[in-house]
Amino acid sequence: MRRALGEARKAFEDGEIPVGAVVLDGAGDVIGAGRNDRERSCDPTGHAEIVAMREAAAALGEWRLSGCTLVVTLEPCTMCAGASVQARLDRVVYGAVDLKAGAVGSLWDVVRDRRLNHRPEVVAGVLEDECAALLTEFFTRRRVR
Repeated sequence: MRRALGEARKAFEDGEIPVGAVVLDGAGDVIGAGRNDRERSCDPTGHAEIVAMREAAAALGEWRLSGCTLVVTLEPCTMCAGASVQARLDRVVYGAVDLKAGAVGSLWDVVRDRRLNHRPEVVAGVLEDECAALLTEFFTRRRVR
C-alpha cells in the first residue's frame, strides 16, 4: 500500500485526484503501477487501477492477471471493480472507503456478486486513514481556490 500511496502522491502533484495503485504478482513483486491521469490523458478510463492493470498485463504478456493482487488507495468504482473481475485478479486490497462511488462493498459490491464467474478476495481498510487524508487534503485545497 505504501507504493500505491507514492503513486497517489504523484497524482496529487500533477493535479489529479490522488489515487494510486499497484499490481503484485504471486511472489509479491510489483508488475504494474498507476495513478489517476484522466486530466492529463483526457481519458475517462484513466483511473489508477486501470493504468496499473494495463501495465501488469503488458508485463505478463496476457490479459489474465490470475495469481495477482491489485492494491489501491481508494475503493474501486464500478468500472475498476468490473475490470478486476474481468482480469481474473485473485485479490483486491484497498485503503479508503468510497461512500459515493465505491463498488467493492460500500455503494455496490460488484466483485462479490455471485452471478459472476469470478470473485476476487477483498481486503479493505489497509492504511485507511493515510489514504483518506491525502484525498481530504486534495479536495480541501481544491475548494479553497
